Amino acid sequence: MAGTRGIDLVVTLGFGLLIGSAAVIEVLCDLRNNDRPKVAEIFMRAPSRANLRLYERNLVEKSWVEGQLRPWGQLAQLVLLQDAGSKALAGRNGWFFYKPGVEYLTQRRPPTEATHNASDALRAIVAYRDALAARGIKLLVVIVPNKESIYPEMLSQRGGKLEAIVAPETRSLLDGLSAAGVETVDLFRVFAAAKRERAACSETGGPVTPLEPLYLAQDTHWSPAGAELAARTVAQRCVELGWISPGSTGYVCKQRSIRRLGDVLRMLQSPPLERHIQPEEIHCQQVVELNTGQIFQPQADCPVLVLGDSFLRIFEYDEPRAAGFLAHLARNLRQPVAALVSDGGASTLVRQDLYRRRELLQDKKLVIWEFVERDIRFGAEGWQLVPLPPVAHVGR
Repeated sequence: MAGTRGIDLVVTLGFGLLIGSAAVIEVLCDLRNNDRPKVAEIFMRAPSRANLRLYERNLVEKSWVEGQLRPWGQLAQLVLLQDAGSKALAGRNGWFFYKPGVEYLTQRRPPTEATHNASDALRAIVAYRDALAARGIKLLVVIVPNKESIYPEMLSQRGGKLEAIVAPETRSLLDGLSAAGVETVDLFRVFAAAKRERAACSETGGPVTPLEPLYLAQDTHWSPAGAELAARTVAQRCVELGWISPGSTGYVCKQRSIRRLGDVLRMLQSPPLERHIQPEEIHCQQVVELNTGQIFQPQADCPVLVLGDSFLRIFEYDEPRAAGFLAHLARNLRQPVAALVSDGGASTLVRQDLYRRRELLQDKKLVIWEFVERDIRFGAEGWQLVPLPPVAHVGR
């Protein structure tokens, strides 16, 4: 019994020394940098609940000890517990998912708790469609499925052999847009069919060109295969509707391979974890104009304008460039397209940008508006009613 009490005492003292040493190290670091010790801040404000929480948050964010230990703690969490932290979820077979996307798919919130919802999005989209129509400009809406909506089986075994899941809010918006006469492209159906076709070819052992998944394993975004399929589908829909006729510009594709660490992992800001996980090897088709040999670049003076978020940026404006949705849309339409991209801001911010860059709307016949489905609830600045730039100012 005495021996047990001795062990308990040693453990308690050791734990106390560990906690106390962190505080001492923090104070010494502050003094070395000629800063006031952060612990003194608790005495500088009234001891209210809000001030104590602010002090706690500042202490964590500015702590030298926390900054040194957190990355290694995140690595240990992932390796030992399969816990990827507050922003990410570790899936199966090396797949990672963005937690807000998973929450959008799995959590049902009362309307009073949601930042915004399908009704807000529907109202904003219909208003924008009507404003464009008054200028003789068509609108095509492209809702990009969340990664976990298309690959639920990579998030959890309970996903089974599901081809795709359409969240209730997404289905509500799609149905509302259809009822309002707003043209959309159903990528849920298209992506599910692509998964089904590949699975059937694999099971029969028939000849099939290997296709990579439609989304990146470590990233929130689609893969080159997903971007190309979406671009081809959107281009076909534009032509079917008679809104755009194929042009005469020839494009060819060149194989480009890159190694990329996914944005879900980079969000964790843990260098040890990033070194522990190998980047994905990604094979892209870079689009090159046939006559000039130059890689594709969006052009302002063309009839098609594409608005959207980082799903338009990936592979297009970052490595390897000219290999994303925009380039392959132009290749399938056989003509250049204009673009305005706002990372995480396709619900409202990109339309506000267009109001400021009014020259982009000049001589347009079609606006393609892309946004990821989780932004129905989580889009930056919600779904505000944003007017078009005044006609008299366009082109000035």
